[in-house]
Amino acid sequence: MRFLDVKTDFAFKKVFGSERSKPLLISFLNALLEYEGEHTIADLTIIDPYQAPAIKGMKDTYVDVKAILANGKTVIIEMQVLNVEGFEKRILYNATKAYAAQLDKGEQYTLLNPVIALTFTDFIMFREQADVVSRYKLLETQTLAQYSDDVELIFIELPKFKTALDALEGIHDKWIYFVKHAGRLDYVPDTLMMEPCINEAFGIANKAGLTEAELEAQEKRHDFIRLQRGSIEKALRDGLAKGREEGMKQGIEQGIEQGIEQGRETERNALILQAYKNGMPTHLIGSFVSMEEEDVIALLRLLLPI
Repeated sequence: MRFLDVKTDFAFKKVFGSERSKPLLISFLNALLEYEGEHTIADLTIIDPYQAPAIKGMKDTYVDVKAILANGKTVIIEMQVLNVEGFEKRILYNATKAYAAQLDKGEQYTLLNPVIALTFTDFIMFREQADVVSRYKLLETQTLAQYSDDVELIFIELPKFKTALDALEGIHDKWIYFVKHAGRLDYVPDTLMMEPCINEAFGIANKAGLTEAELEAQEKRHDFIRLQRGSIEKALRDGLAKGREEGMKQGIEQGIEQGIEQGRETERNALILQAYKNGMPTHLIGSFVSMEEEDVIALLRLLLPI
């Protein structure tokens, strides 16, 4: 057997955002949000469930999974593979936008329900912290008293999760292991098979059950990620090299700083260009790189005729 790489946004939404995913998503969220007892999630509604992709031009995108819990909370679950500029601000923006969007004009603020943004990253975000899971809320800086739990950001950094298969402890570890390693496995390990919902998740991720269009979508996502990672690495190398060269004239420290900035711009331009060539709409490219759509279009006109 071969399984989808759940770290790609397409596969992530197929596994956790399909119509048949509801029991899986309940188990997944109870484990990762550490809900127990009276707080245990018993029911939820998946918003905008996964649809099989229309491949031509890759116009469909798979960004996140959204669910409304029975108690009214909204949970936004996202898988982020590339560490693009502005990503951390986009997470906060999407969470607060979902929070504000609950009210129509004139409605009472008391009707607002909490929003949780649960984000997996395939890169390290917080190098100063050793923990795999980080939680952020609004707190008073001196006493750490909680102001509100209406907006909560939770990050799970997959590179920090190094627990071996035979050392997994509980459903929390097993779900993280599934997300990180499913795409590299050719069988369902016994310790994961014994968890009914994780075993079902492997069934959804089994490539044997996918349509030709879904397999093509998965491969295109892999190609896109490989190209962007390559462009990011090259941009950083070029930026550092240019920084060192400029540093001979302007001072090493200042030159490297300028080179890195130019490298970031090169990285962003390469990502925008490749995304456009892969058929991604300009408004979605803009949200991906934190730019206005008109600025994306203007940049593309400089990079190639459209």
